[in-house]
Amino acid sequence: EESLKGWKEIEFEVIRDANDHCFTVASMENFDPLGIHTGESIVVAPTCSLTEEQVTMLQELSTKCIRHLGIVGECNIQYAFNADTNDYRVIEVNARLSRSSALASKATGFPLAFVAAKIALGYTLDQIGEMGTPNSAYEAPQLDYLICKIPRWDLTKFAGVSRQIGSSMKSVGEIMSIGRSFEEIIQKGLRMIGQGMHGFVENKELVIADVDKALREPTDKRIFVISKAMRAGYTVDQIHELTKIDKWFLQKLQNIMNTSKELHEWGNNHKQMADMPVDLLRKAKVQGFTDFQIARAIGFDGDMEEGSLYVRTHRKQAGILPVVKQIDTLAA
Repeated sequence: EESLKGWKEIEFEVIRDANDHCFTVASMENFDPLGIHTGESIVVAPTCSLTEEQVTMLQELSTKCIRHLGIVGECNIQYAFNADTNDYRVIEVNARLSRSSALASKATGFPLAFVAAKIALGYTLDQIGEMGTPNSAYEAPQLDYLICKIPRWDLTKFAGVSRQIGSSMKSVGEIMSIGRSFEEIIQKGLRMIGQGMHGFVENKELVIADVDKALREPTDKRIFVISKAMRAGYTVDQIHELTKIDKWFLQKLQNIMNTSKELHEWGNNHKQMADMPVDLLRKAKVQGFTDFQIARAIGFDGDMEEGSLYVRTHRKQAGILPVVKQIDTLAA
């Protein structure tokens, strides 16, 4: 037997009709390497850390698989993938709607369950017009944004339960965040899981006796351990060695940490918010920092609610405002 631990875990949603028209709807990548259940992993769509050739190769494999198995309808296919050697294994093929399918549907705006039901009734993809857009079910959606799924655990409820995560599933739910950059979606997502965190940085410090051990043996707090390690000066390479998380992701998390350090530094030397360079403020907002996080990073003294308002007022004067966008099924 061989161990695939530490390989990447990549998923595809594939759809095929009775006429053999077949394509991949979405590709998703697990932030955590193989060895941690998909349900316990942070998942990002579309895949970020692979080259275009690697994604194309896996897409072609997925359509070959679904044709070979003769599946008509929707299926979810998971690969173990070694990015250095392009070696791969098919872990499983779910010839049904899975939880990943629900995520892919929401992420892409492609109504997988609706289309799969129509195919089961004997319609072909070119006959399925949906949402007033004829034939858009016939083409794969294009994403011009990123999606992140973060699991939510409630391990404090159960006395004596191990906090380690692995190949069995302990998470009780999940959230999905949408944004333009990985930095933005991970920070938004970590605020949403309801663990009292403000994002990747500017949280209450975790007390961890052995950071190396905590990185090597993943728990539900793993992402915050990475934050702590980066704050303590661990390099991306060191963290990659211990966690086997792809350097692409760690580099992005390092970007958040660098911005946080810049804000801390600025806060130590200045007292007036009006002196803050607009590009530093804009960079922080683009990377998903809240006004609260910025206020905490620059060392605002006093009530934090007041601090958030203080940052917000200055930000509005500088013309840095959020925008709400809509998921379009055909990524206009």
